[in-house]
Amino acid sequence: MFSVFEYVLIAVYVAVLLVVSRWIGQQAFSWMPPQATAEAQRVDDLFSFLVSIGAFILLGLIGVMVYAIAFHRAPPEDYTEGHPSRGDARLEILWTATPTLLVVWIAFQSFNIYQQLNILGLKQIVHLHTPQQEAGGKGAGGRGNALFQMPLFESAPASAATVDRPKPASETIDVFVKQWDWSFRYPNNVISNQLHLPINQSTRLNLQAQDVIHGFYVPEFRLKQDIIPGRNIDIVLTPTRPGKYRLKDSQFSGTYFALMETDVYVESLDRYNQWLAETSTSKLTPVNQAVAENIQPRKTLFNSGWYTVTPAQPDIAKRKQNNDT
Repeated sequence: MFSVFEYVLIAVYVAVLLVVSRWIGQQAFSWMPPQATAEAQRVDDLFSFLVSIGAFILLGLIGVMVYAIAFHRAPPEDYTEGHPSRGDARLEILWTATPTLLVVWIAFQSFNIYQQLNILGLKQIVHLHTPQQEAGGKGAGGRGNALFQMPLFESAPASAATVDRPKPASETIDVFVKQWDWSFRYPNNVISNQLHLPINQSTRLNLQAQDVIHGFYVPEFRLKQDIIPGRNIDIVLTPTRPGKYRLKDSQFSGTYFALMETDVYVESLDRYNQWLAETSTSKLTPVNQAVAENIQPRKTLFNSGWYTVTPAQPDIAKRKQNNDT
C-alpha cells in the first residue's frame, strides 16, 4: 500500500503531466499550415487534443519506468517475480473503460466535423419496391407480380431528400477533374482552371471526376476528399483567411500526376465579383499543363514502353470556346 506522502507525490506528478501535455498539445497548432477555413479550426482542435493525450500517455509511462528503476530495483541475485496485476477488477475496468470512452469521444467529434463540411453524395439508400408502387406503375395487370418483388439496393441520387439535406451556401461551384487537369465552373457559367472563393462566405463545391479516382486536397483547408467517377460529391466550406493556396490531387493518377495542381485564391467578395466579371469577358481558356509536357522531346535515353494516357485539352474549355463564339 502507498503511504499518504506517495499519494501526494502521484497527484502532483499527474498535475504536472496534465500541464505539460496541454502545453505540448498547444504547440501542435504550429506544426500545421495556417488555418484558412472555419472547418480547419475544428480539425486542429481535435489534432491538438490527440497530441495532448499522446504526450500524457508517453510521459506517464516514462515516469513510471524511471520511478520503478530508481526506487524498486530488485536486489542482486533476486530473480523472483513481482506482484501480478492479473485479476484486479479495478485495473481491468480502468484500462478498458478509459480507451473506450476516449475513442467514442473522438468518433463523435469527427462526425461533427463531417457534418459541418456537409459532404453529400457518398451515402446509400434502400429503395423498396412495394406492391403499391408497382401497381401504380404497371396497372392491374402487374399487381400480382409485385408481391414477389424483392428489395433492391441502389445508390442514392444526389438529390435524394430522404438522405441528403444540403447545407445552405451562398453559391455553388462545379469542380471537374480529369487526367490531368482541374476545371471550375462558376454560377455565371465562367470557366477557369483557377479556384476563386469569397472570404467568409459558405461555398458549396460539387466535385466530379471524369475518368479515375482523384482527391481534392488543400492543406490549409484541412480538407482531403476523394472524388469518385459517376458520383457528384458536394462539400461546403467557409474560407476565413485571404491568400493564395495550392490545390493538389491526393490520389495517384498516372504519368503526369505531379502536374495535378492549381491555384486557389481566397479574396474579398468585391474582388471575387470583379474577377468573375473580368473572366466572363476574357477569351482565355483553361490550359492543361500535361499537354505542354507531353509534346516535349523525351529526356530519357530509351523508351520504357509503359502505357500512359495521352493528355488532351479539357472538354470544358472547348465548350467555353463555343460559347464565346
